[in-house]
Amino acid sequence: MRLFAPLYLSNECVNNCSYCGFSRDNPILRTTLTLKQVADEAGHLHALGFRNLLLVAGEHPKFVSDGYLQECLRLLAPSIPTLGIEVGPMEDEQYAELVTCGAEGLVVYQETYHRETYEELHTAGPKKKFDWRLDCPERAYAGGFRRIGIGALFGLADWRTEALSLAAHLEYLYRHCWKAQFTISFPRLRPHAGNHRHQTDPELMFNDRQLVQLICAFRLTFPRVGIVLSTREPATLRDRLFPLGVTHVSAGSHTEPGGYTGAGRDDLHRTIKGRRIEIDHAEHATGCSHTRATPQFEIDDDRSAETVAAQLRSQGFDPVWKDWDSEILTPAPA
Repeated sequence: MRLFAPLYLSNECVNNCSYCGFSRDNPILRTTLTLKQVADEAGHLHALGFRNLLLVAGEHPKFVSDGYLQECLRLLAPSIPTLGIEVGPMEDEQYAELVTCGAEGLVVYQETYHRETYEELHTAGPKKKFDWRLDCPERAYAGGFRRIGIGALFGLADWRTEALSLAAHLEYLYRHCWKAQFTISFPRLRPHAGNHRHQTDPELMFNDRQLVQLICAFRLTFPRVGIVLSTREPATLRDRLFPLGVTHVSAGSHTEPGGYTGAGRDDLHRTIKGRRIEIDHAEHATGCSHTRATPQFEIDDDRSAETVAAQLRSQGFDPVWKDWDSEILTPAPA
């Protein structure tokens, strides 16, 4: 079982997505980590054993400026052999540049494959472009990414429709991007800043039984695909899902920038229409907490990485912290 951890770089965003805590109009506490802070967060995770990190950031070119992600990758690549990214969609040549800087995995969820629902939920920002996002895995593949992860956020539209669309997308990618390795994920809505009505809509509920059904269906239909299970799910459920064909799990996760070490807490602020707004003294009078940036969503399995690894071993699994190194591609000496 491959273990990984998300490392959030920034929760700034220009998109309005009603299901996401980072949505532009949410009055949340925001920060973007400096390179030193990124190194501190990664160093903490490295000490825990992680050699597989997923760099996550909101989509905001003013704060996550051109070159920032490349610098983060160059900084981490010598010590973290498996680096993935989950950021806003880019052009082919931008992906190629990120690969040269050390990235080898990309995660991009379509969120919902139901076009009408997608248009309803994305009201502002570049993420409004459904087809631009849908084509993102192919552009990343053309840019040289060897691992590509796709998925849908279950709870936004009918789960059966989403599952069939996800399967069709995966089948298409296997035909057209056949050199890549693929992973899929079935994240479910979790509490977040600005909770959306979909979270309480009974017609859109995706329960535990249906999640089990979906994992089994994809494992039988796509025997080579990697199946990712995140800390969105509760510990007791995750333990029971591990034997059903899951191959990748996160552990000890934080979904806010600086969540592992407290980095970035000295630069908390808000943004309004893209402008940085400092936190004033009046906010302190309301009892508002300024101890950390706002997370993208609340996790459910808050066990440490060591505890999750021990649980996996107790179930007969081998926790794998590292399964890739760029040296594999180095030509043998003549």
